[in-house]
Amino acid sequence: MLKARAGRSPPTQVIWLADRAACIVLLLRPPLRPAAMTMGSAASDTVVVPRNFRLLEELERGEKGIGDGSVSYGMDDGDDIVMRSWTGTIIGPLNCVHEGRIYQLKLVCDKDYPDKPPAVRFHSRINLACVHPDTGVVEADKLPTLREWRREYTMEHLLTQLKKEMAAPHSRRLPQPPEGTFFFSD
Repeated sequence: MLKARAGRSPPTQVIWLADRAACIVLLLRPPLRPAAMTMGSAASDTVVVPRNFRLLEELERGEKGIGDGSVSYGMDDGDDIVMRSWTGTIIGPLNCVHEGRIYQLKLVCDKDYPDKPPAVRFHSRINLACVHPDTGVVEADKLPTLREWRREYTMEHLLTQLKKEMAAPHSRRLPQPPEGTFFFSD
């Protein structure tokens, strides 16, 4: 049964469980806007989306492959109920040394995500100014997206910014390690 309420409230859907002793009320809302994950214009109007709901929305978005397909992400383990460990993929941008390469990354969303950025580490070897040359860790102080992290940012945004960093004039011609080499083996 679908009920629409007057005013600003979203429509709700009530689902009765088999024993009719309990029900679940779902709020139906439009999909996430890519640039923001909070709503409202003033601080008092802002609704903060809880971590797990936010990660579920990001998972859904990542599984649908929204965007041009050159960045993707998903959970490492579908049974991980805290949604901590993620895998990202970036297809190297055109017209630079990264063209045609596929880069794998590990993202870790701790309990403070999305208020704090995920930890990011390249699995595939890459030579970028913001990536530690021995560990593959993306150094927050060298990547503006991590250094100036905002709650509205997503893993998709972060991966897209890393791809832009690959295509930046100071990075596009850097010599790269042989394709198919890795920083770590886990």
